[in-house]
Amino acid sequence: MAKHSYYVYILSNAHRTVLYIGMTDDLGRRPDEHRRGEGGEFSRKYRTIDLMWCEHFGYVHDAIAREKQLKNWHREWKWNLIRESNPDLLDLTEEVLLF
Repeated sequence: MAKHSYYVYILSNAHRTVLYIGMTDDLGRRPDEHRRGEGGEFSRKYRTIDLMWCEHFGYVHDAIAREKQLKNWHREWKWNLIRESNPDLLDLTEEVLLF
């Protein structure tokens, strides 16, 4: 299997009450799709458009495994993970676009 770039990401809404976990091969494009309402039904319903956290993977199977792992985590664990690298819970979309 060829090495590529894949990302697992976590989005939240403006009030930081809802989390959405996803996986993409284009982190520059995917958050913008969520903003335009082109994400899934859950993301549209809860307006999860702010990028809180992301992690890079070279292989798709590793990214899929991490996404599944995070989706099974307790809510508190997810927030702790986010706060490790984003303690102010800022939207990181613009920073990610600079990579």
